[in-house]
Amino acid sequence: MAAELTAHELIAQHRPTLDQALEAIRTRAYWSPHPEHPKAYGESGSLGAAEGKAAFDALLGTRLDLGQPGTDDWVGAEVSPYGIDLGVTYPHADIDVLLPAMRAGQRAWRDAGAEIRAMVCLEILKRISDRTHEFAHAVMHTSGQAFMMAFQAGGPHAQDRGLEAVAYAYVEQVRTPDAAEWTKPQGKRDPLALTKQFTPVPRGIALVIGCNTFPTWNGYPGLFASLATGNAVLVKPHPRAVLPLALTVRVAREVLAEAGFDPNLVALAAERPDEGIAKALAVRPEIRIIDYTGSTAFGDWLETNARQAQVYTEKAGVNTVIVESTDNYKGMLSNLAFSLSLYSGQMCTTPQNLLIPRDGIRTEEGPKSYDEVVADLARSVGGLLGDDARANALLGAVVNPDVKARLEAAAGLGEVALASREIVNPEFPDATVRTPVIVKLDGAKPDDEAAYMSECFGPVSFAVAVDSAADAVELLRRTIRDKGAMTVGAYTTSDEVTEAVQETCLEECAQLSLNLTGGVYVNQTAAFSDFHGSGGNPAANAALCDGAFVANRFRVVEVRREA
Repeated sequence: MAAELTAHELIAQHRPTLDQALEAIRTRAYWSPHPEHPKAYGESGSLGAAEGKAAFDALLGTRLDLGQPGTDDWVGAEVSPYGIDLGVTYPHADIDVLLPAMRAGQRAWRDAGAEIRAMVCLEILKRISDRTHEFAHAVMHTSGQAFMMAFQAGGPHAQDRGLEAVAYAYVEQVRTPDAAEWTKPQGKRDPLALTKQFTPVPRGIALVIGCNTFPTWNGYPGLFASLATGNAVLVKPHPRAVLPLALTVRVAREVLAEAGFDPNLVALAAERPDEGIAKALAVRPEIRIIDYTGSTAFGDWLETNARQAQVYTEKAGVNTVIVESTDNYKGMLSNLAFSLSLYSGQMCTTPQNLLIPRDGIRTEEGPKSYDEVVADLARSVGGLLGDDARANALLGAVVNPDVKARLEAAAGLGEVALASREIVNPEFPDATVRTPVIVKLDGAKPDDEAAYMSECFGPVSFAVAVDSAADAVELLRRTIRDKGAMTVGAYTTSDEVTEAVQETCLEECAQLSLNLTGGVYVNQTAAFSDFHGSGGNPAANAALCDGAFVANRFRVVEVRREA
């Protein structure tokens, strides 16, 4: 099929979806083209549950050949947090061969224009969506997410974030017209007249450094933002979570080739054990954009050393919830219990510090002391996770030994209000499954501050006793400013406290959720409506997704001619 015909077909198929995405980011209303329910798949070319599982099983123990240039070895050592050795091997690249090959196709990709690039990206996302069941198993067995979470967060929610990035990229590129006729009057003399041409020009090759816990959800925004703005994209997955991004790269390469473009515009950089290629890649002169999710230490290193690149980082933060008062005590406890438990707290948005006045809080049931609030929250978590089957469906598996070690060490930091317990997953007996621990700490003690002012990633939360609501707000401010926060929550019926918390979050640039007691949780965000991170505090220097996330991935180059 000719490239021109393919372009027409892509526009006919995907332009309505792009237009809906553009409207969604304008209104911030709920919208998603990707169904959340597994039963929605299996029709019109999509893989259903059985076919998706079979496709995943067929990958185990195989070589995933992407047809990339410069392949000099085959690597892969992924072991599922559920105890399965995946046995998949991936191409290891000679970077000196791969990077020039990636650059070769950029001129045609640049010249295609913003609309065609967006359509190709949407076709990639559509094909990934059709295989959501297969991708869900890949995400589950690399991240440790329970299946339903892997299906939703690793599938439709990740695809939504990718589409959102494409929509923002399109908006920013078409903000400037392709051409303009410019005339300047000169009084009695002839006017000055120029024809001006404006072209969005990509920066170069973009590097996506994937994370272990959310390989697609965190990877797709940067991948599609860079690709849609004309850049080639090199995907460097986390060594323990290669498969979901390798499958993504394979789909992208297939679509690019079918649309008449160089498939090497998207490539994979898998690594040998302990090779640590991210540092070497990050400072290559060909790498002009970097997207990274992970530890603060390496994020800071990238921001300091990858000077030739535009660097977007999501690092660590200390997420905080103030509990000052509520008119729905049971709803508050239930909401917090779910937030603390989901995916064993292995989310960058999970609350860690719960700031509670030591004199207690006001509720519609009457006053509750600090000890009562903490004990009631512990019972709520225990009740939520009391049934092992439901607990496994919520908790998933501990993603790596470091999380388990932090969980076990946390019990020694203070008085344990809720002890973690081990749960057996009968389907995957080798999985490490642990319920959350809640530890009481005193906000006035320097030794306790060392614990709660550091991120303790995993199913660990600290119930921090503070002297007053004002002290809670001041501690919140200091935490955001010094350590960063992806999310902030507050429960209060006081207008004064509400105003203080809101003003703190506005001044320190943190996303705030107030008085959530229903089915929306502080650690969940919706594409096209919610901003994930703000880019304005130490937890992240970018937000997913806004204009700033895409606009500096390209520059506009002008060519002027006399008319």
